Amino acid sequence: MDWGMKNRMSKIIKSDGKTVMLAVDHGYFMGPTTGLENIKRTVAPLLEYADTLMLTRGALRNYIEGDVDIPIVLRVSGGTSILNKNLLHEGITTSVEEAIRLNASGIAFSILVGADFERDTLLAFSQIVDEAERYGIPTLAVTAVGKGLERDARYLSLATRIGAELGARFVKTYYCEDDFERVVETSPVPVVIAGGKKVDELAALKIAYKAVSAGAAGVDMGRNIFQSDSPVGMMMAVKSIVHGGKNPEEAYEIYNSHR
Repeated sequence: MDWGMKNRMSKIIKSDGKTVMLAVDHGYFMGPTTGLENIKRTVAPLLEYADTLMLTRGALRNYIEGDVDIPIVLRVSGGTSILNKNLLHEGITTSVEEAIRLNASGIAFSILVGADFERDTLLAFSQIVDEAERYGIPTLAVTAVGKGLERDARYLSLATRIGAELGARFVKTYYCEDDFERVVETSPVPVVIAGGKKVDELAALKIAYKAVSAGAAGVDMGRNIFQSDSPVGMMMAVKSIVHGGKNPEEAYEIYNSHR
């Protein structure tokens, strides 16, 4: 890596090789998601506990103050909404030039392996990688899972490896119970896990713990943070697992103490 790429990656993935990413980019296809009706109000108390913030350019401009000292991973793909039967048939919505203008430390793009339109997302992601590499900006391949596809190690390792082979500097995927170690071991770049839909707080903490224990570089969690009855408590609990080595029960006590 050249210096710029190394520097930007170090802002996202910290010196211990781990990261706690806060994902609040849901509005680009879900609209005013529960908990994100006003992103500024939701995010402000969480920023001191997050390593990086993932969101769209519109949300960044309208909800985040310009003097906030947190690395930004900018969502640059989109094109469909939850009303479209081909959800996540995504293309490029934001240019790398715009990401530079917004001082992004990284950019995120969803690829959909196994769908009829996988070629479209893979080629568009490759184009983004080419442009981002030119300016030393790391790309995050977000491995979305289409309908009818199992979130098992076979599929997730396939999608993760493809993202890395196309040039992603790190990959976001889901945790699976059946040999998640394989997903991590067969990826040449760091793997972070998606939080997914809201579940019970202890269940979410157990997923984070098992993923990190299996070699994941951290989490990119959204709904299980901002839809919790104590977003700050959950943020601190997740951080205690990823960076502090706490087990789920210890982390759950941290969450409970802030309810």
